[in-house]
Amino acid sequence: MRKFTSENAVVVTVLTLMAGGLGAALGWAVGLPLFQLTGPALLVSVLVLAGAPLRVVVPLRDAAFLLVGISIGAGLNAQAREAILRWPLAFLALAVSLVVILLVNRALLSRFFGFDRRAALLASSPGHLSFVVALSVSYEADATRIVVIQTIRVLVMSVVVPFALTAVGAEMSTALPIAPVLMSWGAFAALVAAGAVFGPVLKRFKVPAHFLIGGMLVSALAHLLELTPGGVHPLLGLAGLVVIGTLIGTRFSGITLTQLRQTFFAAFTSTSVTLLLSAAFAIPVAWFLIVPVSHVVVAFAPGGLETMIAMGALLGADAGFVAGCHLGRLLLLPVLLPTMLARSSNGQ
Repeated sequence: MRKFTSENAVVVTVLTLMAGGLGAALGWAVGLPLFQLTGPALLVSVLVLAGAPLRVVVPLRDAAFLLVGISIGAGLNAQAREAILRWPLAFLALAVSLVVILLVNRALLSRFFGFDRRAALLASSPGHLSFVVALSVSYEADATRIVVIQTIRVLVMSVVVPFALTAVGAEMSTALPIAPVLMSWGAFAALVAAGAVFGPVLKRFKVPAHFLIGGMLVSALAHLLELTPGGVHPLLGLAGLVVIGTLIGTRFSGITLTQLRQTFFAAFTSTSVTLLLSAAFAIPVAWFLIVPVSHVVVAFAPGGLETMIAMGALLGADAGFVAGCHLGRLLLLPVLLPTMLARSSNGQ
């Protein structure tokens, strides 16, 4: 029985990746921005909602995260950037934006969509789905609607942000930045091995997307020390991005069309407000840091951590800044949510 299940999981994974690859190809054909992420995400989402049991086995998911992390880390160099000294302001703005997003969306969902205050606050959380679900169960909130809203948030952020940035003139690359010199296969294998060891270490410290962050850190360090010069082969980077886009679509597994219909408008409204507020805070920060607004929007927009970091790389944004902002968001939420839930319980 175990053997059959294992083989079945492999077959399902292969079919899922074929669907993701087809989505990327269609996205490229019709000119979708960031087609390697948005194409698979849209097609696989539709197939999953139609009832297809698509999923990706965990080892392959982790391998894709590690690959993309190494690709992004390889783009860092030894030149110090002036913006690093100004990041504290960005993190302060990010913290304030999270509080505003939570308060505005709590009021929106409770007043217009029938959520009680605690469920509205949990549904408004810009990230940390597993933590949010755990709190939902402990507070006996409507976990199903909360999960649907959080899932739609990740998909909408992954798909709408590239379209929005393209609409305002941001230049979207079609692939991760390609280095003039490619890394040797021996150096690449060494980084994979180091990332595979470091990723589980980060997991013990509850770092999200630990293989992506681990791969990015070991690759960045090796490149800063000039131990592994050159970039990852572009086809490998493309494959990693397509897998991440496919994973976005599989998030809808277990969600029925009825649940989606009942909650979609509330989720879309809440996510739209979240994106607008994130952009409103990102614009002055971008002006202060003297960097493109699109780079800060991607750093502040609360999509999936691995997706937004990859999106930042495709925009040519500072990988450390984007990753730092998203990790900062996920570190702040476990403090903000329980505090605000306690105040909601007291009617404040």
